[in-house]
This record gives sequence, structure tokens and C-alpha cells, in this order.
Amino acid sequence: MHNNISQLISIQKEIQTKIIELNYKDYKPKIIAVSKTFAMSEILPLINHGQKDFGENKVQEAIEKWTDIKKDFIDIKLHMIGKLQSNKVKYVIPLFDYIHSLDTIKLAEKISEQQIKFKKNLKIFIQVNIGNEPQKSGVDVENLELFYQRCTKEFNLKIIGLMCLPPTNNTSIYFSKIKDLNDRFKFLELSMGMSNDYLKACEYKSTFLRIGSKIFGDRN
Repeated sequence: MHNNISQLISIQKEIQTKIIELNYKDYKPKIIAVSKTFAMSEILPLINHGQKDFGENKVQEAIEKWTDIKKDFIDIKLHMIGKLQSNKVKYVIPLFDYIHSLDTIKLAEKISEQQIKFKKNLKIFIQVNIGNEPQKSGVDVENLELFYQRCTKEFNLKIIGLMCLPPTNNTSIYFSKIKDLNDRFKFLELSMGMSNDYLKACEYKSTFLRIGSKIFGDRN
């Protein structure tokens, strides 16, 4: 068995154990295998094993890797998880299914424009700067309500949940805050948790766990 598959299976088992421990009924988080920087030779075994969700953060790399593969495997869902420049949106809409990093009105406007052009609506997460960190992207909590209203009313975007990259110290506090916000908006999806904290994210019912190095190994 390919090492990436055995890593994925052990992560799935860990998550299952955690869910049983938490006694959460009807909670089935999806794993996004974050395949950025990894070659298709590392990814294909996972596709053949049945993994459906993959994450990329560089548009050019994604186009080269996924354009043909997505035609061959039509049930694959591609997630844009990195910072998205508005001039790259025209390449993202045809190829991707989800955007996890909507963080500005300019980007919302661009996505709207290109979705109309391609007649395709992506599922979108608003990235929230939950720790108020100046070096990180994301909408500030106090601006979130207005931002969400504009995205849905003005730009007709399909917002399905919130996404965060919390400060690394004491992630629980931030996971708890974002979960409360997500519930307040009555969103059904929540994107948080990575290789180092996905089990913690399960405690707060994240529905999409973005796991890269724990599956694929360290990036060069």
C-alpha cells in the first residue's frame, strides 16, 4: 500500500475514535488532502483509493496538475485554500469547486463577475482573521456581518461557512469563537483544522479539515 494511503487511513481512524469519544452523532467531517507542491504521482494513489477532496493554493500549479485529471475523475472536488489574487480568479472558477479564502470586497466582486461569465457558482468560505493578527488575511470579526451581507446581496455569492487560520498558541479559544460565529450565521460548513490541530478542530465540529503534511510528508 502506498504510504500516503496508509497515512490517510490512520488519520481517518483517529478522527473516528475522536468522534466516538466526543459522542457526536451525525458528525462526518471531510478531509481535504492538501496536495500543493506535491506531484500527481503522489496524489493519484489517493484518488484511486477514493479520496475526493484536494486542496491547492497556487493557481498555475493547480491548472497544470488538475485540468486533465478532473476530466477523468469527475467527482473530485478541488479547494482553493490559499490567498487568492483577484487577477487569478478567471482561472479558478472553471477548475475549482470551493474557495476557502474570500477576504475582500474586491475579490468578492471579481468572483461574482467570473461566475456569471462561466455560468458556475462555487461554494465559498469567508476567511476570518479570528486572532486579529496584522500579518494574516481575513475579515475582522466586527466587519463580518456587513461583509457577508454584501457578498450575498450585492454579489450573489454562495457563502457556505467561515474559515480561519488561528494563532498557534491556544487554538481552542479561537476554534470556539469561530464556531460560535459560524452558528450565529447558521452556516452548515466550517473550514478549520490542519495537520497539527485537526483533532482539536473536530471538538468544535469543523466540517472540512485541511490536512497536508500529515498525509504527504514534509514539503521541500
